[in-house]
Amino acid sequence: MTIVLIVIAALIVLIALWFILTFNSLVRLRNEVAQGLSSIDVQLKRRADLIPNLVEAVKGYAQHETAAFESVSNARAKALGATTLDEKAAADGEMQAAVGKLFAIAEAYPELRAVESFTQLQTELADTEDKIAAARRYYNTTVRVYITKQQTLPTSLIAGALGHHPVEFYRLEDDAQREPIQVELGA
Repeated sequence: MTIVLIVIAALIVLIALWFILTFNSLVRLRNEVAQGLSSIDVQLKRRADLIPNLVEAVKGYAQHETAAFESVSNARAKALGATTLDEKAAADGEMQAAVGKLFAIAEAYPELRAVESFTQLQTELADTEDKIAAARRYYNTTVRVYITKQQTLPTSLIAGALGHHPVEFYRLEDDAQREPIQVELGA
């Protein structure tokens, strides 16, 4: 009889230990997903902060390109105002397209490309784009791990009850947005 009680107690302890470890791993993964999204936000904000300087630099040489400047300004406003993951991804894509147009305009002005502050902005923007891409990869990797953990046995038996639900991957709207912004550093 005592052996049966010991086995039952051991099973209860093992189940409780599994439950605690599973809960803690899900919480850790959820926090990593939140950290990944926060990293994307930081880099998108950094890019948005660089844009006004870039616009002003180009404006000095191409005042007649008001539609492109408005496009960049609108994309920046959308990026800063985005709150949901879908809004952020859409605004990110618009910002990439708008900045790409701005650089296309800059290509027409060799004297602008020779200005040190403009080339420094291009370098910073290229660095920021690399960081945005890295932040997206990190976020999507942690989302994949989190979702996989939620959907595999035996964790799937309790994940939903513990308040852990699948989250969305960071996706760009169309194939054109998947291409990185081309930043030319030399003339």
